[in-house]
Amino acid sequence: MFLGLIQIFKSFSKKELLTFLASFFILLVSFSLFFVEFIESKTKITPVVGGQYTEGIVGQPSFINPILAISDADRDISEIIFDDLSDFAESYKADQNGKIWHYRLKENLKWHDGEKITSDDIIFTIETIQNPDVYSPLAQNWQGVVATRVSEMEVEFRLPSQYAFFGAILKDLNPIPKHIFAKIPAVNLRLSNYNFEPVGSGPYKFEAFHKKSDGYIDLYSFRRNENYFGHKAYLEKFNFAFFDRDEEMIKSFNSGDIDGMGVSNYRDISKVFFPNKIFSLGENKYYAVFLNSYTHLAFKDRNVRMALNLSTNKDGIVEKIFGKDASPIDGPLVGESLEIDNNVFSGEFSIEKANQILEKSGWILNEENVRSKKIGKDDIKLEFVLTAPDVQFLKETAELIKEDWQKIGVKADIKIISLADINSQIIKTRDYQALVFGNILGEVPDLFSFWHSSEKFYPGLNLALYENKEVDRLIKSVRSDFDFESRKKNLWKIQSLIISDQPAIFLYSPNYLHINKKTLFGFDKRESQYISFQSERLKNVENWYIKTARVFK
Repeated sequence: MFLGLIQIFKSFSKKELLTFLASFFILLVSFSLFFVEFIESKTKITPVVGGQYTEGIVGQPSFINPILAISDADRDISEIIFDDLSDFAESYKADQNGKIWHYRLKENLKWHDGEKITSDDIIFTIETIQNPDVYSPLAQNWQGVVATRVSEMEVEFRLPSQYAFFGAILKDLNPIPKHIFAKIPAVNLRLSNYNFEPVGSGPYKFEAFHKKSDGYIDLYSFRRNENYFGHKAYLEKFNFAFFDRDEEMIKSFNSGDIDGMGVSNYRDISKVFFPNKIFSLGENKYYAVFLNSYTHLAFKDRNVRMALNLSTNKDGIVEKIFGKDASPIDGPLVGESLEIDNNVFSGEFSIEKANQILEKSGWILNEENVRSKKIGKDDIKLEFVLTAPDVQFLKETAELIKEDWQKIGVKADIKIISLADINSQIIKTRDYQALVFGNILGEVPDLFSFWHSSEKFYPGLNLALYENKEVDRLIKSVRSDFDFESRKKNLWKIQSLIISDQPAIFLYSPNYLHINKKTLFGFDKRESQYISFQSERLKNVENWYIKTARVFK
């Protein structure tokens, strides 16, 4: 047969042979295209287990323990190691008054070392948070809450009063293993090696970390939890690499040494050359200039506060510092905030109107181009210190605000202080006249800590030292109101009253930017496009993948 074919080919003329070969080639291409189309129509690309990923972080881990975590690095690592209580729950419900909650855990939950997860772990976690010797940053959320064992798999929570948002706090609790920490005295909990070699319950298990001779941790490695009760992760290995500065981290990404990172300054995007994908997530936080009328008499004058607001070019600040990756704001309800439309911004910018308001209310320009007014026996100048944390975008914000306010005869002397000192000293003592700072709202719009008059002084976070009896009443009403529409209505009232009183200059709500290699997929497969802490970008880490395969549908 083979010899017969050869004889046939030999019998072809040159023209016939070329025609035959061309026809055969067309037939072959057509068949290949048909085969490819058939395969594509009958199969689909799906993620498969394999590969590793390294996330870059600026900073150092201190406690890889969710009840002790104080830094972004701590929270990032804890996110992939420890599950939320909502992941454990088979069912949960609250009584009619919202003061008693019952949580039932799923069966067959296990810690990374194989020990069973029970209600005792949940109760131990809460009691440890509440223990004053532990100094947990979560203690305030759990004041007065009593957790009781109903059975091995069920817990009862009793609240001292109604709290409509307790469900959100409860589901975000990250339990820790009782069998690991119960034998450690509370005062020594921070010294435990388990804060660096964690035993959790999440999709990844601790494998190793690398520490330099000077104590600097530069790498943490975690391996896929093969016994995870939930959706098992696709990535076989997940690493965190640590850097001192953004510049070092970006250089590492450009060299291909890390696979992804968060970007704190949108201008840094132009420095990234390695092929990448950029994701922008909204944040449940805002920044404002908080005015302390106890340290500067002029801030008691609503006309001064109004003029400062009118003369602050929020759109301009956002454009210069963030581009399109932030939203200018009017009030304290921003981001997801559950019931609030976060696209509403009606703030007016007018240097002319601001000057008119100050002129009409008796604030006169002096020869130094600074306005002043006689109040009682004192000559009060619109000159004060504008304090800002030593964070690049906040320093730039302060400079732009200073330039805006100069146009209406207001002199702001900028004072930059480290973020650590802002938190430990300035806020604690309320030692500022005007402060550029941010508030993190979280998933629920509970404004009590930030705007209720009882929180004016430490440990409260009412940084504007704001007082309004109607706002106090509405904030308390919202906290105990389980009716969605009623709560939404009162939230809008609170927003409106605070905007009217103008106790602060509300500036913007930024986005969180994440850059990763084009080889990573699944980052965008998330329930919410908003986060409160940057660690929440990792909440769907089990869906991230690199390797794929084609399978039949």
